[in-house]
Amino acid sequence: MGVHQKEFELTGDYIELISLLKYLRLSESGGHAKMMVDEGMVRRNGETEYRRRAKIRAGETLEVEGITIRVVAAKNA
Repeated sequence: MGVHQKEFELTGDYIELISLLKYLRLSESGGHAKMMVDEGMVRRNGETEYRRRAKIRAGETLEVEGITIRVVAAKNA
């Protein structure tokens, strides 16, 4: 995986977008994560995502500030 790529193993059915941004430390806080989404800084599967609590599921790809995040199902889920 490249320098600007991350992989997130999803253990449940989904994770909310702002929770994922906080978990991966792409935002400094919950408020910062909300601002990032509100300002259109997050792309989901190639399209700008404005829903803070969008349910991100395995198989999706996010782009945030030049970093690509692939969401994959956990191997033991």
